Amino acid sequence: MERAYGLEIPQNLEEVCHPERMALLVYDMQVGIMNQLPKEKTNRITQQVLQVLEAAREGGFRVFFARHLSLPKEAAGVFQLRQAMMWQRTNKVSEVNSWFLRDSDSFQLIPELSPRPSEVIFDKITMSAFSGTFLDIALRDCGINSFAIVGIATEIGIEPTIRHGSDLGYIPVIVTDACGAGNDEAGKRSLKSMEFIGDALLTDVKTICNLFLKHSK
Repeated sequence: MERAYGLEIPQNLEEVCHPERMALLVYDMQVGIMNQLPKEKTNRITQQVLQVLEAAREGGFRVFFARHLSLPKEAAGVFQLRQAMMWQRTNKVSEVNSWFLRDSDSFQLIPELSPRPSEVIFDKITMSAFSGTFLDIALRDCGINSFAIVGIATEIGIEPTIRHGSDLGYIPVIVTDACGAGNDEAGKRSLKSMEFIGDALLTDVKTICNLFLKHSK
């Protein structure tokens, strides 16, 4: 740990991974999102995420679950409607389906995650988990300055969350084999870009789980 001007500056992943300084963010592991991916891919990512989640729980790390929320079309604005039309390949609002409405089955987290009462679920309408949510306030209030991220999808929501988190002063840790992509090539490009910039640390399930479990009681 480098020390300067009254600060402790972590130099490696082990120094970053401590339950007093790091939280686990599980990104958009929702029924409607997982159903859009091949079964083989969703099974693999689910098992990888569960490994990280259980290790974080045993290590005493705070856990936050993000969910993507669709606004009713009547309440959505220009960008929300345009984005929905683009994703659903239509040029008519009347043909848009709101995939993640609050009370829909698609909006719910997959049952395998089973969030505990001591864990946090929060909703967002943006790709960055920090934009327009209470996540930044909650983490700072706990003295957290780093987060490990797992979930789906790397190229759509995880990369914006990493970039936004970095701009807010967090040290992001991407568990690469516990992050799924809707498009594999786009997902690989996102990882390469984030690795090149260097703000985030890239690791794998085995490594992060071992570091989490070092803090188990």
